[in-house]
Amino acid sequence: MKSLKKQRRIQVIALATVALVLSTALIGYGMRDGINFFRSPSEVAAEPPAPNETFRIGGLVEDGSIVRGQGSTVSFIVTDGGAAVPVTYSGVLPDLFSENQGMVGTGRLVNGVFEATEILAKHDEEYMPTEVVDALKEQGVYQEPNAGS
Repeated sequence: MKSLKKQRRIQVIALATVALVLSTALIGYGMRDGINFFRSPSEVAAEPPAPNETFRIGGLVEDGSIVRGQGSTVSFIVTDGGAAVPVTYSGVLPDLFSENQGMVGTGRLVNGVFEATEILAKHDEEYMPTEVVDALKEQGVYQEPNAGS
């Protein structure tokens, strides 16, 4: 009688382990394209990612760099004070997108140009994504809002 209980317990544990491994593998497989790593322009310049790798880049839109092309194509330069990366984007830019403002873009680096599929602009005059703030602080470019008040 005890060996039957012991055998059942081992079967349940083995089945639970297989189910856990299978569910973890399925979750990882499903998320493989949904995970985008954030990089600053300095990180991109130091170690350019592969052309097929989708990632996020963030920083400030360089002053005087926005060039509107044909249709909805826009090119500009994003910088963190240490390096600058040219960006191209086809689509409608957010209303708050402008020069000397924070932005985060999702896309790929192809031949040294970041081809964005999505552009996010800062939320209001105080907000900037933490990744962008950290990258700008690392380069010594960022100052806290109202630091002198």
